[in-house]
Amino acid sequence: MSNEREIAAETLSQDVEVQKPTVSVFVCANCARPGKSTTSSGRSKPSMPEFGWPVPVQLVTVPCAGRIQPEHILKVFESGADLVTVIACEGENCHYIEGSKRCSRRVEFIRSILEEIGLGEDRLLLFFLPGSAAEDMLVSVGKKAVAINPESLKQKIDSIREQIVKALEILPPNPLRLMNAEEVPGSDSREGTDTTDDNTDK
Repeated sequence: MSNEREIAAETLSQDVEVQKPTVSVFVCANCARPGKSTTSSGRSKPSMPEFGWPVPVQLVTVPCAGRIQPEHILKVFESGADLVTVIACEGENCHYIEGSKRCSRRVEFIRSILEEIGLGEDRLLLFFLPGSAAEDMLVSVGKKAVAINPESLKQKIDSIREQIVKALEILPPNPLRLMNAEEVPGSDSREGTDTTDDNTDK
């Protein structure tokens, strides 16, 4: 009888684990940060804003949201993510000029794929935060860059967080995650996400 209870408890624990929502966030390393001088000594450590995620999040920092390829996001969904979010730089303030626009087009393309395969386009969200290309340019030539309004930035971050929470409340668990939970561990190996591709269009 005790063995049956232990097995039942273990099964319940596994079921609870499967039901936990999983979120992956791709965020540009250049958004929502103060301007800084560009150097040739190497890439500096990204300075991310404090998002205060209410749920566990897998954070993937990228040098530009325009480098994210469709296969990067699709692999994350294949691994079982319930929701994927991309945070890019606003408007014309992208270090790679067309990076944010390219990201927007790819997100729309991936959403069409998600809709076609039955996962639903609502599982992929796209948000924008202030970029820093113009600010970096000013600092590099010895001029003072306009600082980001902290209250405005906080409101934008709060809005992103609230929309993610709302989406998780509506979305059912990713069926691919449930399928993966039933597979035998070690029966298949997959390559990790690589976001070092050239900043080219899909």
